[in-house]
Amino acid sequence: MASFLSRLSRALPALLLWSAPVVRAGLAPSPYTVGPLTSSDDKWATKVCDVTKYGAVADGVTDFGPALLAAFEACIDGGVVNIPSGTFAMATWQTLSGGSAWAINLEGTIIRTGTAGGHMIVVEDTTDFEIYSSNGGGAIQGYGYEFLENGEYGPRLLRLIDVDQFSVHDIRLVDSPAFHLILDTCSNGEVYNVIVRGANMGGLDGIDVWGFNIWVHDVEVTNKDECVTIKNPSNHILVENVYCNWSGGCSIGSLGEDTDIYEVTYENIYSQNCNSMMFFKSNGGNGSVYDSQFTNFIGHSNAYSLIINAYWSDETVAAGDGVLYTDLTFSDWTGDCADGALRGPIALWCPTDQPCDGITIEDFALWTAEGSYEYYSCENAWGTGDCLRAGTAHTAYSMSTVTVSATPAGWSAARMPSDITSGLGITTSIAIPPLPTTFFPGATPISAIP
Repeated sequence: MASFLSRLSRALPALLLWSAPVVRAGLAPSPYTVGPLTSSDDKWATKVCDVTKYGAVADGVTDFGPALLAAFEACIDGGVVNIPSGTFAMATWQTLSGGSAWAINLEGTIIRTGTAGGHMIVVEDTTDFEIYSSNGGGAIQGYGYEFLENGEYGPRLLRLIDVDQFSVHDIRLVDSPAFHLILDTCSNGEVYNVIVRGANMGGLDGIDVWGFNIWVHDVEVTNKDECVTIKNPSNHILVENVYCNWSGGCSIGSLGEDTDIYEVTYENIYSQNCNSMMFFKSNGGNGSVYDSQFTNFIGHSNAYSLIINAYWSDETVAAGDGVLYTDLTFSDWTGDCADGALRGPIALWCPTDQPCDGITIEDFALWTAEGSYEYYSCENAWGTGDCLRAGTAHTAYSMSTVTVSATPAGWSAARMPSDITSGLGITTSIAIPPLPTTFFPGATPISAIP
């Protein structure tokens, strides 16, 4: 927790993730913390419910779903549901509802053998919970290619719903037939030391988050959709040390009616061969995204870099004048984009009836990997920097562009040693990788890898 507090006070003083009082002008001290309230050691000392004692067999054939449910019911009031080393087939999906002060320790590999939709594992309405791998060897293998090669989607791997004081860490989520990890209306949680390996197509989200007071750090995602994405409603979210390694990239959205997202920080985000580095997407709607910052981004060969698209055609138009994007700061962005003339590294396309305001872009140095110039485009966007329109009018205006033909100073940026060079298979199984040792150039994981 101490490491988190020191980073948090630098990254976003307004976040409610600390245990010691931290004050920003106009903000009262907060008592909130992230993560489980009971230590892993104490849970192990309370009770151990090993799935092999409830009928699970590590033979890769026998359905271990009923054993998982039985072990959970035995440890619902405290303890550890232990999934030891070995390969456990899962043919029936399980919802683990209720309980407190319990954990799932995944040392083996869960492989999907069932074909139903929905979610393989749902944890809901619980508190003081964690799912982790004590030896770093735990994984869920979804064999998504068995659906994707036929143009179909299947079950999601893991969903937490209304879970409070929790953590997800040191596990590997591989080849989901749909989304990999979903945090649905959760609070006071931490996700770290997680790698997601998905296929090279949309609809295979990496980590989707909505809720309150959540810290996501030291994660790697490969797919071709969401990397680490915040959805509505959310506030007091810190996302840092993220490796979008051939992915769709990080985003906020998609957004529609009653949008309420604020006090968000993304910091130390590395994206290579992604659809974008940071994408805000909406189409109509109302409400706002505000008081947030996005700092120290490194990009290489991404299609878009920074984009606000308030007319995102993949989303059905929602009722309202448009989502208001206001008081957002983007600073210290470096690297290159795929083709800055085809898709400029700054594209801020805000609603006509709800222009963006208070947008700040500073120390932004991205150059094009192809060609000799790039352009920035802004529409209905007010603030400071590049193509943004200065002043207080905050009225609508048609798209304006700025052409950049000289390489910006300081654009060259470090690369990660494990950048993959092509998308992963839609028609072949994806191998389970080891946990990475770093998630951002020059950064050591905040919590040690097992």
